[in-house]
Amino acid sequence: MAASLRLGRQGILFGLRLSNFNKCLWTTHPWQEQVRHFFQSPWYLGVSALKVQMPALSPTMEEGNIVKWLKKEGEAVAAGDALCEIETDKAVVTMESNDDGVLAKILMEEGSRNVRLGTLIALMVEEGQDWKQVEIPPPDAAAPSAAPPATHAAAAPVVPPAAPSPPPLPKPATSGPLRLSPAARHILDTHGVDPKLATPTGPRGLITKEDALNLLKTSPALKATPAMAAPPAPSPVPTLAATPPPPGSRPNIPPLSVPGKPGAPGTFTEIPASNVRRVIAQRLTQSKTTIPHAYASVDCDMAAVMQLRSDLAKEQIKVSVNDFIIKAAAVALKEMPEVNVTWSGDGPRALDSVHISIAVATDKGLITPIIKDAANKGVQEISANAKALAQKARDGKLLPEEYQGGSFSISNLGMFGISGFSAVINPPQACILAVGTSRAELRLCEDAQSLRTQQLMTVTLSSDGRLVDDELASRFLDKFRANLEQPQRMALA
Repeated sequence: MAASLRLGRQGILFGLRLSNFNKCLWTTHPWQEQVRHFFQSPWYLGVSALKVQMPALSPTMEEGNIVKWLKKEGEAVAAGDALCEIETDKAVVTMESNDDGVLAKILMEEGSRNVRLGTLIALMVEEGQDWKQVEIPPPDAAAPSAAPPATHAAAAPVVPPAAPSPPPLPKPATSGPLRLSPAARHILDTHGVDPKLATPTGPRGLITKEDALNLLKTSPALKATPAMAAPPAPSPVPTLAATPPPPGSRPNIPPLSVPGKPGAPGTFTEIPASNVRRVIAQRLTQSKTTIPHAYASVDCDMAAVMQLRSDLAKEQIKVSVNDFIIKAAAVALKEMPEVNVTWSGDGPRALDSVHISIAVATDKGLITPIIKDAANKGVQEISANAKALAQKARDGKLLPEEYQGGSFSISNLGMFGISGFSAVINPPQACILAVGTSRAELRLCEDAQSLRTQQLMTVTLSSDGRLVDDELASRFLDKFRANLEQPQRMALA
C-alpha cells in the first residue's frame, strides 16, 4: 500500500514538471512573431495576381497576335478599360479589362505572335496592393526542362566534349542502272539521298518504297545531309564538274537554295501563314468538303440601272452598281424568305432579318463585313455603309458584330474584268452570289427585224443543296434579275 502511494505521488510530480516544460516550449517571444510575420508577408510570398489570359474574340479564333498595349505596368485599370489591341483571324480588336485593379506585369510584349487561347498575357493586382511585388506564376513544365542544360553550361564553363562522329554512310549497293518506284523516288528526292545507297529488294533490282524508308531509318545522318550540303565557304574551292545526267532522266538530288544567291530551278521559300490565311484555308476546306454546292447562272440587263445611276449622279448622288446589286439581292431575299436560311447542326434555321455579307479584299485575305437589314435601307444608305465597312476592313478595325451573323454573301469581281466565276459558300450561310463584269452584246429585238446593244452582267448563285434546291435557286435568280432590270420594283418591295 505504501509503495503504491509513493509511485502515485511520483507520477503526479512528473506530470507537473512535464506541463511546465511544454509551457516553456510554446511561449511566444517577440522575435518569433516578427519572423512569422516576415515569412507570411507579401515581401516574401508576393502579392496574389489577377490573371489576364488571351480571350476568344471571334468564334473561329484559335490564336492571336499582340499588336499594342494601351496600358503600362503600374497604371490603374477600371473594368471596361481598353488593355491592348489583339489581331484575331478577322481584324484587330481591342481587349477590355473585366476587373478593377493595377496592371502589374506584361508577360506578352507587343509583337508577340501566334499566342494560343488561354495563354497568360498579363497580371493585375487589386487596388491598394503593391504591384511591384506581384507573384509571377512559374512557366510551363516544358520551359524548365530545357533550361537546366543551359544553366549548367553557364555555371561550369568547361570545354564542351567533342560531338560524336556521325555514323558512316552506307556504301553504294548498286552499280548498274537504277530502277526506282515513283514513291521511292519521291522520298529520296525529298530528303536529298543518293538512290545508289539503297539496297533494292524489288523485282529485277527495283528500289521500292520500303527500301527508301529503311535507308532513312538505318542511316539517320542522311537526314542532315541536305542542311549540311550548302554551308557558306570562306574561299572558293574548285569543284569538279558534275557529269550531266543522260537525256530524259530525272536528277537524283534536288537543287538546294543558297542564301544570297538566285534560287535554282526547283527550289522554294517557306512563307509563314497569317492567322487570317489559316482560318480562310480551314473554312474553305470545310465548305467544299461538307456542303453540296449547286450552281446556277443568269444574265442581267443592266441598262436601267446604268441610266438610273447616271440620273442620280446629276443630282450629286453617287452610288455604285454594286450598291444596286446588294439592294436587289436583299429585296429578293425578303420576297423569298425560304432562301434566307442557314444550316445548323440540327438542320435549317430561318432568319428574321436580311443581313448581306460583302466580300472585301485586304492585304491579309478576304473578309466579309455585314450590311445589317439591307432590305429596309435605301441604295444611298447601303452605299455609305458599304464604303465605311470596306475601309474599316482594310484598316483591320472591324468589330466582331460587324462581320459575324450574315445571312447571304455577295462577291463581286466585275471591277477586275472577270466575266463570270463560281464562289465558295461561307458556312453556315446557304448561298453566295458571284458577280461578273458587265459587257455590251448585240441582241435581236422583239420584232426580230433589228439589233440593239445590251449591257449584260453574268451572276452565278452557289447554293447549299440541303437548303436551296435547283428550282428554288432558279426562282430567286429570276426575282433578282427582275429587280435589276426594273429598279422601281426595289422601291415598292
